[in-house]
Amino acid sequence: MTEKALALQKLIHQLQLAYSGERAAALAYRGHWRSLRDVETRDRIRQIEEEEWHHRALVGRMLKELGKKPRLFRELRAFLIGRVLGLLCHVSGRFLPMYGAGKLERKNVKEYEVAARHAVDSGHPEYVDCLLLMAEVEWDHEKFFRAQVEGHSWLSMFPLWPPLPPKEQIRTPLSSDKSAAILTEGFSLT
Repeated sequence: MTEKALALQKLIHQLQLAYSGERAAALAYRGHWRSLRDVETRDRIRQIEEEEWHHRALVGRMLKELGKKPRLFRELRAFLIGRVLGLLCHVSGRFLPMYGAGKLERKNVKEYEVAARHAVDSGHPEYVDCLLLMAEVEWDHEKFFRAQVEGHSWLSMFPLWPPLPPKEQIRTPLSSDKSAAILTEGFSLT
């Protein structure tokens, strides 16, 4: 198998994971915002839910363009996980859902960066900007949830995850390496 074919396989796998993951996250956030009383926080998490559904639609379109479909098992698992987490938000208090969401969003930033790398390596630079924009939105989500738990007394039991690098650095690894020529042909990275 060529490096390009392997990268395409990795891209498809990453997109399938992201597609189902966005479903789980959106469903969990639906339960999360419904469990809160503070209107401002409810509205922000409701907006985050909408952004997750939007990401799912974008990733779904990429999969379709690549001639691939989501994995049924992952879709079912994502549905169950999202619904259970959404329900647990009503009984777990404020800290745990905020903490879990922040850690998850941190991971999502890196997953979209990896997907962008696979898009470049597989000869699909048309997906790079969209994937990096999604990484940047996930960065904003992580920042919001981090702010919700900073200073909380439970951080003595649940250590705060390491901070992400500055948002501007999301695009740096792709624009500064050997792929820069591929990335800049007809696609803006700024």
